[in-house]
Amino acid sequence: MKITFCCTDTKAEPWLQGLAAALPGADISVWQPGAPQADYAVVWAPPQQFMDEQQGLKALFNIGAGVDALLKLRLPSGALVVRLDDAGMAVQMAEYVSHAVIRHFREFDGYEADMAEGRWGYRKPRLRSDFSIGVMGLGVLGERVAKALAQFDFPVNGWSRSPKAIEGVRAFTGADQFNDFLAASRVLVNLLPLTPDTANVINRDALARLQPGAYVINVARGAHLVDEDLLAAIDSSHVAGATLDVFRTEPLPAGHAFWNHPRITITPHTSARTLREESIAQIARKMAALQRGEAIAGVVDPVRGY
Repeated sequence: MKITFCCTDTKAEPWLQGLAAALPGADISVWQPGAPQADYAVVWAPPQQFMDEQQGLKALFNIGAGVDALLKLRLPSGALVVRLDDAGMAVQMAEYVSHAVIRHFREFDGYEADMAEGRWGYRKPRLRSDFSIGVMGLGVLGERVAKALAQFDFPVNGWSRSPKAIEGVRAFTGADQFNDFLAASRVLVNLLPLTPDTANVINRDALARLQPGAYVINVARGAHLVDEDLLAAIDSSHVAGATLDVFRTEPLPAGHAFWNHPRITITPHTSARTLREESIAQIARKMAALQRGEAIAGVVDPVRGY
């Protein structure tokens, strides 16, 4: 089995060592232009030249949860695109979103501001029943987030393209129920894959359909959100604020309105980081299964984009 590693801005040696330990006898190397053909590739933001040269690949294993950038390339004919199922990302995402929701719900940001200015005061407790949370996207990460939020007794809605049944979550399905999902939600959490159908989905119309005093949490992709529409909705007070971990351009450009907006909290795309050991173990198991002719989970449908 020949494995090539082509991951931009990623230290290769720990991955090579881990894969070698998990797959004894495999020939594993870092891709260089003109390298011999490999059977499998471990990739993150590879160049088009890599795809053009490695036409014999059986499968591409993406080390991040999102495959939108990879699917924009011309891929080797017949090669499977395989995403990580979880590999430690789901619990991180649940932590991040739960923290963002509770920080807003309990007004901890306001208390932080008060303490910084030497003010000692209280705010009237809010009712969880007034803070229904809508989770867009109920894949591995979205399902874990929805279940975590339900544990805090928030009303939780979930929207997905295909039917999903999750205990404690009110399900909405398909385009016909999308507007009803928005109208039933005060906090909007985005965990959709980025596809042509979902780009710009958090726009003026969608934001206006949320309940008054809405709050937006985007942990999927920056291109899901129309920045100007969010800023306008916050300025109108229909949206109370937002927590954003992903942006159209990363790093977020200097001077962007999100940097210093008093009602927007930003983080540097850190809601769910790739955990190397867990990812290596999962990728190695799937490569071994493919070698045995077995089916694996996490194969991306290139038409649907996830």
